[in-house]
Amino acid sequence: MSKLASFLRDDAGASAAEYAIILAVVGVGIVAAATTLKNAISGGMNTASNTINTAS
Repeated sequence: MSKLASFLRDDAGASAAEYAIILAVVGVGIVAAATTLKNAISGGMNTASNTINTAS
């Protein structure tokens, strides 16, 4: 029984789980930002392209 109690109190693997959660949150944030900004980036590239084409 003491081995089970010792195993349940052991928190050595907690940092790996915390890093996984942090990576998941950062990944979701990157995907959300890319999805939100995709139209703005595309519009900016089109504007720059049109400006270069009309200046020539």
